[in-house]
Amino acid sequence: MVRRTKEEARATRDRILDAAERVFHGKGVGRTSLSEVATDAGVTRGAIYWHFANKGELFDAMMSRAISPLESIEQADYALAECPLDELRTRLLSILERIVDEPRYLRVFSIAWHKCEYVAEMVPIIDQCMAAGDRHLGRIEQAIRAASARGQLSPGVEPRRAAMGLKVLIDGLIADWAMQPHAIGLDDARAWIDCYLRGLGARR
Repeated sequence: MVRRTKEEARATRDRILDAAERVFHGKGVGRTSLSEVATDAGVTRGAIYWHFANKGELFDAMMSRAISPLESIEQADYALAECPLDELRTRLLSILERIVDEPRYLRVFSIAWHKCEYVAEMVPIIDQCMAAGDRHLGRIEQAIRAASARGQLSPGVEPRRAAMGLKVLIDGLIADWAMQPHAIGLDDARAWIDCYLRGLGARR
């Protein structure tokens, strides 16, 4: 009985998160009430408050559910890789492929970048999104520094600046996909990433 209750609670939580994605995407975060999320999920407002203290916490859980699997793909000990830039390429493309293949990811990124108003109640959550971006940048920089340690970077490449440029490229791709899912193909994304990495010194 306890196990079933936990499973039911988890299922309800997932329904609420699914509903939040739909309603936030349709109306924007600031214009959405928890009552509207509850109606879409087919639950009471009390059920939402049992799982989430407020809209900011609900938004945070929605983002974490989508981003955590992507962050896990990117994690690697690049210092152990024979060619850190090739390893980075493989992981970045895996992330982009998953984003394209699963509509949830594009929907969540669209909410975060285009439908999340910068108002007081969202400041802590926006700060967390910025922190996630900093972690992403740090992992890219780790790979580029590992390539530098192996003598695999082109002369004059500064790892931090190179990492920032690659992050901007990836963020731009995802932002465009969030606005126009079919405007850019994965083959285009691969070509642009390869072009950038060749400029850093990748052998590909």
